[in-house]
Amino acid sequence: MNKRPIIIDTDPGIDDAVALAIALYSEKLDVRLITTIAGNVGLDKVTLNALKLLKFFKKEIPVAMGADRPLIKEPIDASNVHGSTGMDGYDFEEPTKELLLKENAVNAMYRVIMESEQPITLVPIGPLTNIALLLKVYPEVKEKIAEIVLMGGSTGRGNAGVMAEFNIYADPEAAKIVFQSNLPVVMAGLDVGWKALVYPEDSEQLKDMNETGRMIYQLFQKYRGGSMKTGLKMYDSCAIAYLLQPEMFTVADTFVDVEIHGSLTSGCTVVDLKGYLGQAANAKVCVDIDPQMFKKWFMESLSKCN
Repeated sequence: MNKRPIIIDTDPGIDDAVALAIALYSEKLDVRLITTIAGNVGLDKVTLNALKLLKFFKKEIPVAMGADRPLIKEPIDASNVHGSTGMDGYDFEEPTKELLLKENAVNAMYRVIMESEQPITLVPIGPLTNIALLLKVYPEVKEKIAEIVLMGGSTGRGNAGVMAEFNIYADPEAAKIVFQSNLPVVMAGLDVGWKALVYPEDSEQLKDMNETGRMIYQLFQKYRGGSMKTGLKMYDSCAIAYLLQPEMFTVADTFVDVEIHGSLTSGCTVVDLKGYLGQAANAKVCVDIDPQMFKKWFMESLSKCN
């Protein structure tokens, strides 16, 4: 079976850690590179977290550091959700730096994409700064990118601004570049993330499943994306779920733009489901998810980890 080659651009992050576990142990995905982006916490911390996870998973995937700030606006973070380290709750072993490339993320992505015989799928599950820089600095990579499957955005309300989801709000100018890239873009945003829930009984199962399950269970004790009682939101795993089991999603082909000027709505993804703007569709937007199918997939995927 041919594995699908992907690059994961991430800001680990507790839900990023779960998404990485599923992707790295999937028999259908070939993770060629992990690039890091400041988001949930600062760049040094998220890069260290990526290396910690790779050591924990015993996976040798190269890591490249990306942008430490957005293109234009001042940096924000989500340490209130993920803790001061970004992955509070588990005592990881200190990693070595052997997997950390000297190349920056943009140059590393360019090299991996251009050297690949198959088109690469980009899977950004943090702010989109690195992806925007790649497309602007090396526009020739577009011919070798299969699609961009991102976690971010919303068809309605936000979780970082009134109308803005965190990853897009963190760098709206970068997000606008990605949506205007003329590449196939899939947006798995808050609409599905709010329904992709892990409940207390699921967490208890994880604890006794395997080493990865135990680690995730401990991280969940510190995660503030939802609550242990009402369900923890697995935003980033939705992007991986789309790659592996897209039939669990309801998808709309539509036009998406990003508000960068609005004083009240900066970072809003304007998803034109009714066609008011008269623009051609530029994205597939996940507007709904089958929660039971997601939970079954999620638990089965983690059961395949070490």
